[in-house]
Amino acid sequence: MSTTNAAPRGATRADVAQLKALAETGWPHFPWDEEQLLVHQRVFPEGQLVIEREGQIVAAAMALQIQGGRDPYRDHTWAGATDAGWFRNHDPYGDTLYLAVLLVHPDFRGQGLGAQLCLALRALCARQNLRRILAPAHLSGFEQRQGELSPEEYASRVEAGDVQDPVLSFLLDQEFVFKKVLRHFDRERAQARFALCEWPNAGFRSRARKSEAIRVSCVQYRMRKLTDFDGFARQVRFFVDVAADYGADFVIFPELLTAQLMSFLEVNTALEAIRLLTGYTEQLDELFQELAREFQVSIVGGSHPIAYGERIENVASLYLPDGTVHRQPKLHVTPNEARHWGIAGGSTLQVFHTPKAKVGILICYDVEFPEAARYLTDQGAEVIFVPFCTDDRQAYLRVRYCAQARAVENQVYVAMAGTVGNLPDAQNMDINYAQSAVLSPSDFPFARDGILVEAPVNTETIVTTDIDFEALREAIHEGSVRPRLDRRPDLFRLETVFPRPAAQE
Repeated sequence: MSTTNAAPRGATRADVAQLKALAETGWPHFPWDEEQLLVHQRVFPEGQLVIEREGQIVAAAMALQIQGGRDPYRDHTWAGATDAGWFRNHDPYGDTLYLAVLLVHPDFRGQGLGAQLCLALRALCARQNLRRILAPAHLSGFEQRQGELSPEEYASRVEAGDVQDPVLSFLLDQEFVFKKVLRHFDRERAQARFALCEWPNAGFRSRARKSEAIRVSCVQYRMRKLTDFDGFARQVRFFVDVAADYGADFVIFPELLTAQLMSFLEVNTALEAIRLLTGYTEQLDELFQELAREFQVSIVGGSHPIAYGERIENVASLYLPDGTVHRQPKLHVTPNEARHWGIAGGSTLQVFHTPKAKVGILICYDVEFPEAARYLTDQGAEVIFVPFCTDDRQAYLRVRYCAQARAVENQVYVAMAGTVGNLPDAQNMDINYAQSAVLSPSDFPFARDGILVEAPVNTETIVTTDIDFEALREAIHEGSVRPRLDRRPDLFRLETVFPRPAAQE
């Protein structure tokens, strides 16, 4: 419910039509596309702010993060700084908040709405621990004084308080500092002049990049006959211990890791076996939570069937060292899973913000659907974990080829871990085929063939490698090809029904 003095809030999909109308009123020379406004919310929702009055959007600010580099005040164009208004060049590792546009409806000017937005942007800059805010200011008052003053002289007069300029004077009142005149900022209006202004964040703390690299271990696990749960726990503990000795940040186990527990269950049908298997969920959580805390690693515990009433889903669980557990169901179930085990597909997909990285999980068959990986990377995933279980080479290669494609088309790392060996005493889990691997985009910062590491075929082992987020950032923004940035959302759109995940620390 809106109020008369509503504070700035984050823009939502429901605001897009009003935002477009506001932009046409306040900045008519650049017609915003509704899809552009949705892209802003997808790539950097924190930087899209609106103020509402009685149900009407009356003011807005649109910002993105960029890398200031050695010369943050270099000459640039509006199109270059904002990807022609698409914001697909938003850099989550950037050190500068760039204010692309600040709009106030003409009927609501003079009420302090712009100042409220600037205050919210300064708070965002402080929260993100960014060095600065950069804001271009249209020197609209200069157009009447071109014959008597240069753009630099005009801006200096405004800075000294001798002349009032509608935009520059406003920004100076909001604690911004005039830095320089941008002469070719707006190529559509060659005669227009803009001043580049900076709000320096005095509270900025020197920071290393959140994670220059993380170490990932993929367990290629041999399915074996067991006599009890303790035998399973000992084997899992062994691999977590080994991965921790290698300094791994994440350990990934395969899909349906717990199916080997069926080897000691007294059952008559596969459906009965899978139903009994769901009864081990609590024990599994206790085991993996204990291992994550003891060894201080994050563990993708493969996947396990979990019952929700009569419904059974194939669910991967992510266990963090602090005891947190995240669940990711398999979205797309194979005909075999549905027919023999009665497993149903889940309906949630999200990125998990861990202390080491932003990660997503696609279970086996899920990676064969491009839109799932695209959604995760659009939500900021840096690594996609793929626990898989395949019975023969053809099935394995479907997963492998699709995982490599997802890495290339989304410029993201993909780590996959699978099962090997035979399990004749388990219903519908007879044979297994795998070659676990960690895959990268295909470009100069990475391994020549896009394979960071891979296991021998059908051998129980563990493979470990470092994945470098600086290389990933370089490829996304400066690569030989840039699939993330060169997409054509004017032609192709990904429509999703997933709600935006709640903010995670």
